[in-house]
Amino acid sequence: QVQLVESGGGFVQPGESLRLNCVASGMILSMNDMAWYRQAPGKQRELVAAITSAGNTRYRDSVKGRFIIDMDNRKRTVYLRMNYLRPEDTAVYYCNANITTFDWRRQGYWGQGTQVTVSS
Repeated sequence: QVQLVESGGGFVQPGESLRLNCVASGMILSMNDMAWYRQAPGKQRELVAAITSAGNTRYRDSVKGRFIIDMDNRKRTVYLRMNYLRPEDTAVYYCNANITTFDWRRQGYWGQGTQVTVSS
């Protein structure tokens, strides 16, 4: 009914930048809160950044000042701009979206994940 597709991951050196994209498709009436999570090997999935439909944002402390989350409702897309990447940012990054569909159901959806590797 709803699909989220992430892209933009890759292999970069410390200090470089990447932009992740997450495009939602399907029977979408409205996109509500959106977020990016990440999961490193052997660790739990953690919230990286979140944005509400009103544009309010929040970030985990370790990425504040380096990452920026943004959303384009018309394009059904949420972005994560990651600057000054560090080796500890290496993880699979997942998009999470709270979406209302045409049948007025509101629920969360996950993307398949995109790998980000930061290494010299």
